Amino acid sequence: MAAETCNMSRMWSKKMPQGLGLEISHQPHSMRHVANLIIAIERLKNRSSEEVLSNDFRDENLLSILLESIVEEKSIFERSSAPPQFSSTGEGVCSVTDSQKRSLVLVKNSLELNAVLLQGGNDSRKVFLNMSTYVLTSDSQAKPVALGIKDTNLYLSCYNKGDKPTLHLEAVEDKKTLSPISIQSEMKRFLFYKQDTGVNMTTLMSASCPNWYISTSTQYNEPVDMCQKDAARFQAFTIRPI
Repeated sequence: MAAETCNMSRMWSKKMPQGLGLEISHQPHSMRHVANLIIAIERLKNRSSEEVLSNDFRDENLLSILLESIVEEKSIFERSSAPPQFSSTGEGVCSVTDSQKRSLVLVKNSLELNAVLLQGGNDSRKVFLNMSTYVLTSDSQAKPVALGIKDTNLYLSCYNKGDKPTLHLEAVEDKKTLSPISIQSEMKRFLFYKQDTGVNMTTLMSASCPNWYISTSTQYNEPVDMCQKDAARFQAFTIRPI
């Protein structure tokens, strides 16, 4: 430990203004201590040797430099510690069908989506979704999306109601509230992780309720809802841009 401290003192002394030396009596115990040291040395480097070596440069001047470096380091640390957030990257319209070829139909009086096998001239009942894509600052592999019903202000959301997560349709009056979304924000309920599971098949897991997926019932004309992976419900969808 003493040898490491000595080596560090020699290394940093080379960065000091000419005529000044630096002796580190204790090895920094954390990256935060190292940051304080680097900022203080950089502040000293910006001053001329004559200024630092003059009789006018007193202990209080050095103390002021050190205190300024701590304040600056604290500001840097706080900015770098900001919680990750979801930022929108684009939006497109898509059609969605479940693995049983059933389309999504809006039931307006109950604000629900039902999975319905449409035939004949009933295609006009099918809803299309505006899919907004996002990036998560802390995870470049994640594929978060927000799903809104085309030509409405209704968005799918997931949150706990009673003893389990459930799927909802919520009106969003101002779309600007959907980007960016902090990972700690309640607005995260509007986000789902899109994951491709096979050829043209995709699952949609809630960002706010991990391991809960958008799913359809084994029965016809039943509401779309959330379930866990081992539930007897259909969790894979075909999502096609239009």
